[in-house]
Amino acid sequence: MTRPHASDSRRGFLAKAAAIACGGLATLPPVAAGLWAFLDPLRRTRGAASFLPVADLAAVPDDGLPRQFPVITDRVDAWTGFAAEPVGAVYLRREKGSRDVQALSATCPHAGCFIDLEKSGRCFRCPCHNSSFTLDGGIVAPSPSPRVMDQLECRVGRNGEVEVKWQKFRAGVAEKVVQG
Repeated sequence: MTRPHASDSRRGFLAKAAAIACGGLATLPPVAAGLWAFLDPLRRTRGAASFLPVADLAAVPDDGLPRQFPVITDRVDAWTGFAAEPVGAVYLRREKGSRDVQALSATCPHAGCFIDLEKSGRCFRCPCHNSSFTLDGGIVAPSPSPRVMDQLECRVGRNGEVEVKWQKFRAGVAEKVVQG
């Protein structure tokens, strides 16, 4: 039996080392791309709240009674994008002969449930814990809600479109804190 020469074993070692190095370099791009895609939602910062079109001014009667309107916008949830999806609802109301519109979030500040307008049209009621609110969003005592309904910034554009600055607020706390 003959022993391999030192140059053969050295060549074999260098060939194996080169193969391992090339294999390692070849796996770097897919691993880096995978990490990039996995960490992408964590790197995104939430943009500031923006004004979203909700309704035409003509759709909001000037009788002082609130009407519910959906808030529809494009939404991104981690890696998935959703076009023109309802993200919440608001109650809009305006007084006789006025172009000023008041916007109230349809989310209860107590537990985050959806607030309904009573059939009588005289107040809002949360079905989860019986919180009650006046038509302008004030608390009707006794009520478990820690604060009044969340009023949202609202404006009427030149073309008569009502736009609402859509924000969600933390439920169950006395102060109005924007959810981040």
